Amino acid sequence: MPEPLVSRDFLERLERLTLHWQKSFPGLVGGHNRSEFAGPGQEFLDHRNFHPGDDLRSVNWRAYMRFEKFFLKMFHIEPRVPVRLLIDASSSMDVRDSGAITKFDYARRLAAALIYIGLVQLDSIAIQPFTSALPQPFIATGGRHRFELAERFLRNLTAQGQTNFHEVAREYLRDYPQRGLTIIVSDFLDDRDCIKPLQYLADFGHELLLVQLWTEEDRSPLAGSVELCDAESGQRLLLDVDKRAAHEYTVAFDAYTETLRRFAMRNSGRHTGICTTTPLEEALFGELMLAARSA
Repeated sequence: MPEPLVSRDFLERLERLTLHWQKSFPGLVGGHNRSEFAGPGQEFLDHRNFHPGDDLRSVNWRAYMRFEKFFLKMFHIEPRVPVRLLIDASSSMDVRDSGAITKFDYARRLAAALIYIGLVQLDSIAIQPFTSALPQPFIATGGRHRFELAERFLRNLTAQGQTNFHEVAREYLRDYPQRGLTIIVSDFLDDRDCIKPLQYLADFGHELLLVQLWTEEDRSPLAGSVELCDAESGQRLLLDVDKRAAHEYTVAFDAYTETLRRFAMRNSGRHTGICTTTPLEEALFGELMLAARSA
């Protein structure tokens, strides 16, 4: 039997975590996150004047007895907001440092944990792998009992092909017209640029949570004579990297990470960066959940 992506003990610890979003989305009643929309619910919001056709069951009859006027009670809706989890399945994710797991394996374990958190909260979760296109997703909804099927889907995924955020954004807006929380787990390495297509998603009203994964060598390359191989195109390049060049590369990498962070903040989204040497538990209960709660 295949080894599970996350242990049962770890899943039990995830029970108290919640996926948050900053925006209010029209959705199905039944989730556990409060919306700013008014409608049927349990937590009182406000009153408004009664209009013909309104539900008489929502009339405040005590107010009517006092003021001889109809007032309608309004409550916070608890919507089941669509949550889409996009997982980068390109070849660049199938890279590891010595002794560490690949970015893709880390992404699948992280995704499994996030899916479980969402299912506990009765959110609808779409697991959507991507490269230069969007293959068939897996839709999980209805509670934690659906987690085993979702985990099996993740275990069967493989990393191959090239990333193309422009094509992915175009297909995503076509396939997912309803706004929701969009979590993207990726190294965000795309020669064609990924900021502009991400901006398309934000402009159409999707709330973005960017989870940027990297290996230690992604950020801090080794100095000396090295042969670089592009994991997606297969192109090779011989370089002599001295300490100064390695430092400048790290500075450029950190600047790119800051660009992603500022983009997310500018569009009322969130960003977190995680190295694959970070224990999964530390990532989930640390930086990722802090990002998931911040505006």
